Amino acid sequence: MIDKARTPEDLAVMFVERANARDAKALSELYAEDAVLAFPPGSQTVGRDAIREVLERLVEQGGEFQVEEPMPTVYYGDLALCSTRPADNTGGRVQVARRQPDGTWLRVIDRPEIRRPE
Repeated sequence: MIDKARTPEDLAVMFVERANARDAKALSELYAEDAVLAFPPGSQTVGRDAIREVLERLVEQGGEFQVEEPMPTVYYGDLALCSTRPADNTGGRVQVARRQPDGTWLRVIDRPEIRRPE
């Protein structure tokens, strides 16, 4: 199990490991204190504590999470735009991660679902 994200791509792997362990507290630690999570769909959850509450409900639902195929990461200084091809056909997953002073990465913006137009 990875303990700290050394690359922005580590965050997706760590999310899956922690979600499958049903550890909402550890999941929330992947996010910056002031992060924004666009979940549930159509809403925004702001701040690590509020994100933890959402993630508690997510892990209570059960199910098995899988690491998805990553798209190439785009960097701009200490910011990284990450995305994956979702296995559940939601259209896409997109995150912005920010490098921390110690060189590790945390999510600052997370949009786990982008619905394709009908």
